[in-house]
Amino acid sequence: MPGIKSLAKDTAIYGLSSIVGRFLNWLLVPLYTAVFAPEAYGVVTYVYSVVALAMAVLTYGIETGFFRFANHERWSDPMEVYSTCLISLATTSTMFVLLVAMFLNPISDVMECAGHPSFVMMMAVCVALDAFLAIPYSYLRYKKRPVRFATIRLTNIGVNIGLNLFFILLCPRLAVWAPDTFGGIYDADFGIGYIFLSNLIASAVNMLMMIPELRGFRWRFNSRLWREMMTYSAPLLVLSVAGIMNQTVDKILYPVLVSDPAEAAYGLGIYGANYKVAIVMVMFLQAFRFAYEPFIFSRDRGAGESRNKAYSDAMKYFVIFALVIFLGVMFYLNIVRHFISSRYYSGLDVVPVIMLAELFFGIFFNLSLWYKLSDRTVWGMWFSLLGLAVTLAMNVLLVPRLGYMGCAWAALTSYGVMMLASYFVGRAKHPIPYETGRILGYFGIAAGIYAVGMYALPAMDMGALLTGAARAVLILLFVLIAVRRENMLVGELAAVLSRRLKSR
Repeated sequence: MPGIKSLAKDTAIYGLSSIVGRFLNWLLVPLYTAVFAPEAYGVVTYVYSVVALAMAVLTYGIETGFFRFANHERWSDPMEVYSTCLISLATTSTMFVLLVAMFLNPISDVMECAGHPSFVMMMAVCVALDAFLAIPYSYLRYKKRPVRFATIRLTNIGVNIGLNLFFILLCPRLAVWAPDTFGGIYDADFGIGYIFLSNLIASAVNMLMMIPELRGFRWRFNSRLWREMMTYSAPLLVLSVAGIMNQTVDKILYPVLVSDPAEAAYGLGIYGANYKVAIVMVMFLQAFRFAYEPFIFSRDRGAGESRNKAYSDAMKYFVIFALVIFLGVMFYLNIVRHFISSRYYSGLDVVPVIMLAELFFGIFFNLSLWYKLSDRTVWGMWFSLLGLAVTLAMNVLLVPRLGYMGCAWAALTSYGVMMLASYFVGRAKHPIPYETGRILGYFGIAAGIYAVGMYALPAMDMGALLTGAARAVLILLFVLIAVRRENMLVGELAAVLSRRLKSR
């Protein structure tokens, strides 16, 4: 029992740091869209898409390898595993920085930063530092030190946000107010470069805070251990790269598929900003997973039918929760849109498509349970590769015709195919009795409520206030239907809460 309580506590801390961190970074979007034109923000979107892919390649699944071999019966010294991982990542990260420096100009041309190669160089160093620090972060998790993990992570985010505010908002005013003092540290032409500079400084601070985790042991490299780890991690690398590419390839391909560079930068900026609006779905769904998974698995940790029932319930409640979030954002998009500058409103049509795509991905994530439970993780790799192939094909087909809307529809199609593939293969390989008909019923109810709220109510011309109130009633109606149909939900949640309060 104490072990379960410790696990719940650690999960809560990790979850809080992840959600808070994502939310704080999300809050930078209004700043960027207010200050920078869509063309400039398009460059930021493109660079960070490449960064995400580079991170997946440079960590090459070694974090999972560390956990596996640090607990391996054949390797009795976890610090030898830790040291081997550190040296491996230090070597590859250094080589990466050197290669980027050697080919900086052609790489800058490809990344739409021809006039500012320093942008690429700064982000290369950031990626190298963050890739290396992946193992110290994993080490903190291995040693069950969630508070220090969360402290360092949130400090990194706080420094990044503080520097963004300083460079982008405060410095221009200080340079005008006291040009002799501050004029030398601010260059208006550097523009979006301050975003990358802030990231670089924050990563350097992160490195300094991790120094205690890099001392107090003997650094040594075991080549045999390393080869075994690479063999183990290779499929995970493919899975990770395919997954990241599936999320970012649309933003990477967009400048290639649009013939006019200026139009491409503008469209990518519009798409990137509105994509961030839709990402609110990801934050709420992540919060749901952190909060609800312990509840589900605490119901019955036994084997067989009861455990499968818990997995089925988790999926069902996940979908209900996600649909409430979808309806809430779409019904009040006229309010949510103020999160970005009015210059970006032309791209709001991507929001419902991307939100639905992220919902499909959330279902796919829940469905992944079957191949994790049955130790058939290679299927995860195949599903990710399938999704990537669909994303590539749909972007090539749709972007020249639909612009950035083609990217959104490609994401929806890809995640939909991955979801369906995992569901049908899972039924054959490791069946879990999901209440598919009931879940589809909730989709149908949500679709009907969506149609009434988005089309019927505006047609009545009741005014903004009454329309907003009526939409709130519709969302409440969906919740009440769910509560009525799932009469165990409220009672079980209340029972769990009561037990936790009594335990305190």
